[in-house]
Amino acid sequence: MVDIDQANKTALERMMGARPVLKTVATARDVVPGMKDGLLLHAGPPIEWERMSGPMRGAVIGALLFEGLAKDEAGARSLVERDEVSFAPCHHHGAVGPMAGVISPSMAVYVVENDVHGNRSFSNLNEGYGKVLRYGAYAEDVLAKLRWMNDELAPILADALAAIGGIDLKALIAEALHMGDEGHNRNKAGSLLYLKLLAPAIAKGAAAGAEKVLAFLGDNALSVLNPVMAAAKAMADAAHGVPGSTVVTAMARNGTDFGIRVSGLGDDWFAAPASTPDGLYFSGFSAADANPDIGDSTITETIGIGGFAMAAAPAIVSFVSGTPKDALTTTLRMYEITLAEHTHFTIPPLDFRGTPTGIDIRKVVELGETPMVNTGIAHREAGVGQVGAGLVRPPLMVFERAVLAYADRYGL
Repeated sequence: MVDIDQANKTALERMMGARPVLKTVATARDVVPGMKDGLLLHAGPPIEWERMSGPMRGAVIGALLFEGLAKDEAGARSLVERDEVSFAPCHHHGAVGPMAGVISPSMAVYVVENDVHGNRSFSNLNEGYGKVLRYGAYAEDVLAKLRWMNDELAPILADALAAIGGIDLKALIAEALHMGDEGHNRNKAGSLLYLKLLAPAIAKGAAAGAEKVLAFLGDNALSVLNPVMAAAKAMADAAHGVPGSTVVTAMARNGTDFGIRVSGLGDDWFAAPASTPDGLYFSGFSAADANPDIGDSTITETIGIGGFAMAAAPAIVSFVSGTPKDALTTTLRMYEITLAEHTHFTIPPLDFRGTPTGIDIRKVVELGETPMVNTGIAHREAGVGQVGAGLVRPPLMVFERAVLAYADRYGL
């Protein structure tokens, strides 16, 4: 008979005991396991071109243009339709990406290493706001920014990280939570901490373009989101693969489906149609413009921050809707479906109580309470960009399917 409690204790000790350190920035082809020419990684569970949403299709087209495999949209579509391009979830290669999450072989990626357990994780670089690839934009100015990020930003970041010996992202997240961030949609404090750590080395290096890099990082309140996502992936992967564990180790969306993976159920995905977030829309947009939930950024909630830590970031409600009391209530409700309080991530307004950590598929199904996620909202058409932000929950069905699969696998 499987000892579920012991299995979950092991998984949680590994998740909370992990120490993700941002080591460098490198080319995806050179560091991401299994990355090869003609392969594009994407956010969420597995999906085929025919079922991809507008933002993801746009990001695929943009990535093929960026790689020089096509000269225009028609050429990119033709490549895909002739099966000359293959797709895989970022999660299958130790990676994560926000929104469409598309990573191509030539793109620069953050490299994070869990110094305790030895596993590595990866994420692409954050483009900032506006019309960007992660929302499906692929105009020439979008591609020009990506080239600048690859050719100028990435080497400067790599040199700075080498000079300072890397960045302890676990410590950075813990400090940011005490400064009003929650680690998913509010990253203002974390991004400033990130800039503070990098700036002296960037300035000392005095590389051509350093001033532009510093301005780019300083102007982008999402600068640290991608490293934080990679850190969360490293922590979650440390907890994955524990036989008998009912702890969720991945939550991800591809704009069509919402999927989860569970520590004790191998690499199987349990998926169902993604919901559309409920929240605040930018001027000129409404719910009619919204794409269903998309992105790997729910890896933050998976390890106990993001929507689970909203009590630490009451100002987030001005972005995703609600009141500071709602933020507090959300965090308190998440304790009901989790197994632990984080030993390093704490919430000042709750007397430094640890964030709710370790989603238990049994508790979710028993209570009918699914995880709360705060998220950006993408336009359903490629390239329009972000149209709002709000709250969303995974469909209960994915947890029900996981519980049934668990019972079948372990003979319960």
